[in-house]
Amino acid sequence: MSQTDTVLAGTGQPPAPTGLSPEALFEKCNALARNLWWSWQPEVINLFRDLDPIRWRQLDHNPIALLAEFTPERLEMRASELVLFSRINHAFRRLKEYMSERATWGRTHAGVLGSKPVAYFSLEFGVHESVPVYSGGLGVLSGDHIKSASGLGVPLVAVGLFYDQGYFKQQLDIEGYQHEEYLDTKVENLPMEPARAADGKPLTIRIDTRNGPLLAKVWLMHVGRVNLFLLDCDVKENRPEDRELTSRLYGGDNRTRIRQELVAGVGGIRALKAMGITPGVFHLNEGHSAFATLEAVRQRMIDTGMSFDDSLREIARHTVFTTHTPVPAGHDRFDGSLIEEHLGPLRDGLGISFEQLMGLGRVEPQNNHEPFCMTVLGLKLSRRANAVSNLHGHVSRRMWAHLWPWRVEEEIPIGHITNGVHVQSWLAYQMEQLYDRHFPVDWDKRMGEPEVWQYINDVDPGELWETHNTLKNLLLAFVRRRVSRQCRRRGESDEAVEAARNMLDPNILTFGFARRFATYKRADLILRDVDRLSAMVTDRERPVQFIFAGKAHPADEPGKQLIKRIANLRHDPRFAGRIAFVEDYDINVCRHLIQGVDVWLNNPRRPLEASGTSGQKAVLNGALNLSILDGWWAEAYDGSNGFAIGQGMSHVDTARTDAQDAEALYHVLEDEVIPLYYDRDIDGLPQHWIRRMMNSISSLAWRFSADRMVADYVRTGYLPAAGGLSCEMDLH
Repeated sequence: MSQTDTVLAGTGQPPAPTGLSPEALFEKCNALARNLWWSWQPEVINLFRDLDPIRWRQLDHNPIALLAEFTPERLEMRASELVLFSRINHAFRRLKEYMSERATWGRTHAGVLGSKPVAYFSLEFGVHESVPVYSGGLGVLSGDHIKSASGLGVPLVAVGLFYDQGYFKQQLDIEGYQHEEYLDTKVENLPMEPARAADGKPLTIRIDTRNGPLLAKVWLMHVGRVNLFLLDCDVKENRPEDRELTSRLYGGDNRTRIRQELVAGVGGIRALKAMGITPGVFHLNEGHSAFATLEAVRQRMIDTGMSFDDSLREIARHTVFTTHTPVPAGHDRFDGSLIEEHLGPLRDGLGISFEQLMGLGRVEPQNNHEPFCMTVLGLKLSRRANAVSNLHGHVSRRMWAHLWPWRVEEEIPIGHITNGVHVQSWLAYQMEQLYDRHFPVDWDKRMGEPEVWQYINDVDPGELWETHNTLKNLLLAFVRRRVSRQCRRRGESDEAVEAARNMLDPNILTFGFARRFATYKRADLILRDVDRLSAMVTDRERPVQFIFAGKAHPADEPGKQLIKRIANLRHDPRFAGRIAFVEDYDINVCRHLIQGVDVWLNNPRRPLEASGTSGQKAVLNGALNLSILDGWWAEAYDGSNGFAIGQGMSHVDTARTDAQDAEALYHVLEDEVIPLYYDRDIDGLPQHWIRRMMNSISSLAWRFSADRMVADYVRTGYLPAAGGLSCEMDLH
């Protein structure tokens, strides 16, 4: 037993600081750092930050990398200087209590999953910026999903890939053009350990293909109560090109993609089997991991002696499939030669022909000209499928109606569960303190209850506004720091660096726009009439300012040109100091933006935003949404909890849609948003604006939380899929 465990084995009370050796103190801090539970615990985050605030920032808020710079003796000295002993003991005790807690929502409502947990597959997981194995929305959603599953106590394990170079670091050159840089992640600085097979040995799995085997080692990462398993092809027995297979997220060509998806799906199922984990539910988050179902069918055939058809029906009954992509071109498709090269040995094990296998991924099974589609496979091999918002459900049923030609569109078996966000991960510490003062004592355990959030209406408007302005000033300081650093890196003049240090004004209405720079998201919609925008930015009485961030896919040249156009507005005297582009958008940048802006701007081309979650994060912190009525906002906006761009309609002519939406955006800015923000009472408070902030929090925070989302998956997907009490998914 370690010294740390010895401490806990006594009365439960921590000993005096002098009774704990430096090694035991260090062990406690290391235990905290190695479970990503800390990443949504403000007190623990502050504890690590206080050890060395400068290095904490420089190390991307990575506690393992930070602790690597301390000896046990130096840590003890620092803890003594800052009187941290009780805080360390308290944080460690809370983690142990959290991990051993039995009275959870999941134990009451999802008991059947205890013996046969959910296996949640996703190609990326965005848990924290210090673990860069995500690119954007899909990964952050997956991270929020498993964090809420942990908090609710839902029995769930997660499976993905480990990318040792992650996505990419973004830098803009002097012309504003995006360049990508890939950096090797130091495994020793990540909260990972080798996953172990049932015999206790480090686990490596093998996947046979027609041109040789693929090997992958398996890492284990603790995310609260959830175990996240990440497969890594950097194995010495692999060929050199295969060792690089999982290096980069969404890199390479179609052959790279199918091999990554083979490892995630087939390899993921084999890894779970080797570890003795028998899932009762397979949840495929998007089609990327749909190959998992085929391997699950093969294993079922071996274990039971059932036929392929019977095994397929059994596995489909246990599979939940979530689709995120509202555009046909966005779904992975592979030609027959790639499928046979990579799935051939698995097909042999299934005892089916090449034509039968291809038919599972085709809308028209006999159409030899149709490629293999991963989404089609996911839909065919699942009995519960869902889109990620109400509107996206309608779009998905229409898109895939030809898979069920005998049904009318309204009866297509694709429901919807609207995405939500993990509240504790995105709620600013200052807002959490405000809620603690005014909400019920146990509000953080009842975040899915609408009654809890009504207490925001009892908060003094001045207190809410003061808290918001504190966060706004923190955001502007962050942006100035980042942009001035960008200028220095590019070798710009001292004057340019100084201008960056003084850009943006906390008294000016501030908009945030940050997301992937795909053209359909229309980052430049506000630029349709530059003169009109200039008039708003330079208005003497009621000016506005904008903060942009986001990456374009390395192969997306139109997206890169969008970034360049926006970034170069800083050279236009009309916008100098009033429009900023923050490089290298990640979870950290997102957190600052959604916590500090006045308005979160979102103007995709309807109905191409499946859900969107960044605006939901902004809600928690009092920012108001200004958005096209698409995705989640189409079911959230009630006329008094934010602002809408247009009436929720689009024209068949894309150019006309863009023109109409731009006009609607200018109209709502000039006639609603700006006047409301600058309408102040005698104390300088925008009372009507603050009332809208309260309406937003009270009506939306509970509805769009990941706790509600995961609970919906449990009730309508996981329980019936696992053979528990059935609660059919609402298909309408």
